[in-house]
Amino acid sequence: MWLDPPRPEPVVKMPFGRSTKPGGVKTSEASTQVCIQGADGELQEFRIPTTRDRLIETFGAMAPGKVLLEASTESEWVARCLERVGHEVVVADPGFAPMYATRSRKVKTDRRDARCLAEACQLGAYRAAHRTSDASRHLRDLVLARKLQVRMRSQTIVTLRSILRREGFRLRSGGVASFRTRLEELELPAETAEVMAPLLDLIDTLTASIKQSERGVADQLALHPRAARLTTVPGIGPVTAITFHATMDDSSRFASARAVRAYLGLVPSERSSGEKRQLGHITKRGQTELRSLLVEAAWRIVRSTSDDTLAMRNWAAGITARRGRAIAVVADARKLAGVLFVMWRDEHDFAPRRTNTQPPRPLAASAA
Repeated sequence: MWLDPPRPEPVVKMPFGRSTKPGGVKTSEASTQVCIQGADGELQEFRIPTTRDRLIETFGAMAPGKVLLEASTESEWVARCLERVGHEVVVADPGFAPMYATRSRKVKTDRRDARCLAEACQLGAYRAAHRTSDASRHLRDLVLARKLQVRMRSQTIVTLRSILRREGFRLRSGGVASFRTRLEELELPAETAEVMAPLLDLIDTLTASIKQSERGVADQLALHPRAARLTTVPGIGPVTAITFHATMDDSSRFASARAVRAYLGLVPSERSSGEKRQLGHITKRGQTELRSLLVEAAWRIVRSTSDDTLAMRNWAAGITARRGRAIAVVADARKLAGVLFVMWRDEHDFAPRRTNTQPPRPLAASAA
């Protein structure tokens, strides 16, 4: 079979006329593919650099119209550039399958995507994504910076332990704060100590930076009382509270706590047909960071002996007896997400006395 050679990308055609119909924009780090339908019905398809000046220059020459933009890393600032020159911009959820219904599954290009976006904009076959506020984006960046620092420190410690194992040394267990002290207990050769010295200095630098980041996150609690209220829940610290606050952003976009659990990917996946219903693992949709923090908080609750966690521990104990402890912890994290959302939405403090009505059941006995 003979295949037609690829056609070159069309160049920009100016001017666009006095009015434009709905269009689609596909952005990437280096370039942006645009598909605009003019008033005469002719498609204008072209690619431009993804820069503020070029976007404002190009779309400023068009009459105001509606533009569909796929949610991506660059979508927010690109949308603001288009809105600045008078266009109505909709940032669409890329996971909404009908938006790309006319695109071939075997051939995917930015040009085809932009054309599909333009058609979806004209037909209304899209689902608008939530555009996070500036304040929430700032909070998420603070938490992300801390997360990267913690990850770098953990990787450095793993590297140091690998060097010790390779040389036949074993480091006794302990926390990060005592790592250097435990390391000094070993009689290391001069060559090994020389290799490990810069890595130890890196750990000290990262530890100081992490403490500074954590102070910055804690300071945000004074500026966001709704997030500070979440720390009244056992197992929820400033990082988890600020991350939850930044992720939720606007309480009105969630109809219920069940919607929040689904948004965070903590609900079971399902493949049902007819009279058969099959549930699987959790969907793991949404932000991985917040979901991981909620699972960590659930582990702390399950292992706690505080009276404030009595109800949640009793509830998790019943699931542990039936399904195992790991599944019970994830279920507890799902329940915790709903509790935090109701507290955050209604601005109520944690009230364990409302649910602590049953005596505790030990997990070990239930699991046995």
